[in-house]
Parts: sequence; structure tokens; C-alpha cells
Amino acid sequence: MTHTTASRTDVCIVGAGPAGALLADTLAAAGHDVVVLEAGPRFDPEDRIAQMERSIRPGDSDHGVWEMGGPRDAYTSSGENFYPLNHARVKGVGGSTLHWQGMVMRLHESDFAATGPDGGEWPIDYDELRPYYASAEKELGVAGSVDNPFAPPRDEPYPMPAFAPSHSDSIFAEACEALEITTHSVGNARNSEAYDGRSQCVGYGTCNPVCPSGAKYSADTTIEKAEAKGVRVIAEAPVQRLETTASGERVEAAVYAKNGRTYRQEARQFILAAGGVEIPRLLLLSASDDHPDGLANSSGVVGRYFMEHLFAGMGGVLPRRETRQNHIGFNTTESHQFYDTDDPDIAPIKLEFLNYAGPSPVEMAMDAAEYGDELLETLQDSYGHELGIGALVGQAPRKENYIGLDTAKTDDHGKPVPDVHWRVGERERRTLARANEIQRAVMDELGVDIRWTVGPENTGPTYHHMGTTRMGTNPETSVVDARMRTHDVANLTIASSSVFVTAGAMNPTLTIAALTLRAADFVSESLKQT
Repeated sequence: MTHTTASRTDVCIVGAGPAGALLADTLAAAGHDVVVLEAGPRFDPEDRIAQMERSIRPGDSDHGVWEMGGPRDAYTSSGENFYPLNHARVKGVGGSTLHWQGMVMRLHESDFAATGPDGGEWPIDYDELRPYYASAEKELGVAGSVDNPFAPPRDEPYPMPAFAPSHSDSIFAEACEALEITTHSVGNARNSEAYDGRSQCVGYGTCNPVCPSGAKYSADTTIEKAEAKGVRVIAEAPVQRLETTASGERVEAAVYAKNGRTYRQEARQFILAAGGVEIPRLLLLSASDDHPDGLANSSGVVGRYFMEHLFAGMGGVLPRRETRQNHIGFNTTESHQFYDTDDPDIAPIKLEFLNYAGPSPVEMAMDAAEYGDELLETLQDSYGHELGIGALVGQAPRKENYIGLDTAKTDDHGKPVPDVHWRVGERERRTLARANEIQRAVMDELGVDIRWTVGPENTGPTYHHMGTTRMGTNPETSVVDARMRTHDVANLTIASSSVFVTAGAMNPTLTIAALTLRAADFVSESLKQT
């Protein structure tokens, strides 16, 4: 196979996930020539039904649907807590939105005012991002309602009405009312009605790992719009390093691998949109005489302050069969009542009521040994008893949590793999315990026989990679400025949750999208001035 590199272009974007897709479409609409380099393949939307069927077969895994694993995706985890990096990564056109849960909400005003233990703080506030949040909701297609009394202020309705509370949400509502816990709808990047050429949600219930109907937003649809505007997307082209000019002040080319050879893509502006692990890895791999500790790393904090959202939860069975467990595959009710707290020892908590707790009838049938009437009887007796409740807990930024390079292990191109150093701190453990207290009160009110608990000792990540190229005004303690341009390199911008200064406890994709649209304006302005 032959491959011809594109000529020098206005913008080279690394990564074709939600950030890269929005950048490409927005910048092309502004009249700029854009090339996107994506490490993974282009998946055919026509295969989604087959992918869904594979995902629910016994013995298959969710992430196996998206072909993750092997030397290309090798990593190590040498921190105190093991980090299963590949469990929820996707490399491909569309990125993480190919398999994400699809929940989207804005960070609270308090999140932008929060500081880390080292004093790091956001150089922007909520009001500065507010119009971009509205634009991001339109781009992704968000179904929601203004019924959340704890949400930050907004000026416009959601693009689509919220999904109605599920049947299991109505069961939780009884207990929450008794306990004076206020519940409200969830913002979802999936269609409650036909929107932007995509169908209304038809309820496959397999949202993670795959939405066969296309009702859930996936960034490959934005890539298609960008390509119609002239954007060139080169898939299966992992970038190996960024090369700078002789002065070291600007990026000159992205060197990428394709079909067993390497190529150079030159551009006036470069934007990294490959996520909170691969971005710092690429910067560290781009070390040179002018940038001996890695590109854009004069501060020494590239890869540092890695943050996650931690999961707390519990589930069990009701004595009566009425939960309709796993009837839909996404959340429709939450509570942000415990998010903004005056207690410095407790981090933000986002309480989630899980519609997908317990196996679905299809999963139960596929795992069963019986057939026919015997199977029907088993399903009638066993299905509909399970309930689950979850929570996201914010993690504080700490320098000792970081993404580094493991020089003893290499990928399929001979490059050092990412090494995740991660541990859960005492503040997070206290917050997880507090979340479990709230959850247990709800379950006890319902009379649930609790069968499983995830808390301080067995928590895990929700795979939201944040903080590894943090924003800031001080070049000695941050990687990018308020415009998301690196302090050290004039034509290099980073659009990712890697620029987050604090984590909050909200799913990050809507904030990524809002920051990305804002960064696109700055990049476009810079191109027009030069």
C-alpha cells in the first residue's frame, strides 16, 4: 500500500476523538486547511450491530469490541494502586465516544475556584466557559432539563428534552424523598428525539460499549462533517514525535508511522487532542537538545498531576421482583446535592442511580444452561430483583500521580510505553466512605439486601484522564496558558482534559468540548494574524 503525506497545512491535529473532531470541523468551517492524524483505525458504522452482538456473548469483553490490546497499546502501572489503562481506552476515529456512557454535565462554578494542594488554580472561571458550554451542547446534541437546583447557571434550554426517569428511578425516588435527598435529570449526549441527522434512542441498552442506532453522540459523525469541508483524516498513523525548528521555539512537523514507514506532516499550527495519557507521552518522546526533558516541559510537570474520578457504589436485591434491571443502558436520574460542600476533608460527590445494575434478560439467557420453557421459568424467577447505586468522587491533583515513560518496555514501533503512577489519597478515601454512607441509607430505606459494595478499599477509576498538561498563568508550574497554548512552544495547543487543573466529580467530555471550541477560536485568530 502506498501513502502520500499531505503538503504543509494550516493545522495538524493529533487525535480524532471528540476534541480532535470538533477542532477539525470548526477550523475547516473558518476556512483553514486541516489534517488530522489518528493512531487507530476507522471503524465502519455498518458493523455496529455485529459489534453489539459480540459484546453480549459470554466470554467476550467490552473493550475487545474496539480492538484494544497487544504491543500497540502496551503500558505499565508501577504506582501504589494498579491502573487498568486499556480497560476503557479506544484508539480510532471517534476515540472514547465510540464506547462512552454518554453522560454530559457542566463543571460547577466551585470547580473553577478550587485549588490543589500545591496551590494550582484555573486561569479561567465558569462564566468564561459558559457560552462555549452552550455551543458544545448543541454540537454533541444533549438531552436535558433545567430541573437541577444544584447546577451552575445557564442562559438557554437544552437542545433536546430530557429522558423520562426510568422505572428503577421511581423506586429510588421513594427512598430519596423519605431521606430528603433531592434528585433530578441527567444530561445525556443521546437523542431523546431525532437530532442532527441521527435517530431517536431506540433502547438497545448496550450504550457501553456500542450504540448500534447512532442515537448516542460519537465523534466519527463530526469527523464526517469535517471531511465534507475538506479536512484530511489519516487513520492508523500514530505520531512518533514532534520536531521543532532550529530555534526550538516552534513545532515544524509531526512525524508519524504508516504502512511500515515514517512521514513528516508540516503545519503552521499543531494541536494535541489525543487524551490525558498519550499527549504527555508524546511530549516526553519529543525530547531534543532544545527541550531535553520533553517538549513543552520546562516546568517539569508534563505528565504530573494525573487525576481520576473514583467510583463508589453498592447493589443488591429487593425481596420483590419489580426493578426492570438493565432495561436501559444509561442513567436518567442523579443527585448533585452532595457536590458542593464546605467540608475541606470531603471532595465533591456526584450520586448516580444505576439503570444498568444486574444482568439483562438477554445476558441471563445467554449465560443459562436451560432452554425453552425451563429458561423462561428461570428468567421469570430471577430477573427484576437487582438495584444498584453509584457515585463519582473527585480526586485531588498531586504531583506524585503521573504519566511517565517506561524505557524498559516498548510498543510496536519501539517507543517507550506509558507508565501510570497512581494512588488514592486519604481525602478520597474519606469521601468514598461518605458516599457509601449515603448509598447505604438509600438501600436500607428500600429494604435492599446488599450483595456488593465498592468503597475506600476496593475503589477503581472511571477512566477520565485529567491534569497531565495542566493550565496556569505561571510557566514554572503549568504546561499551557489560559488559551491552552503551551508556554514553551508558540504554535502548539493542547485540547484535552489533560489541561484540567482540578477534577471535580463531573464526567469531563462536555468540558473538554467547551474548552476545545474555545481553543479553536484562539487558533483561528492566530492563523489569520500570521
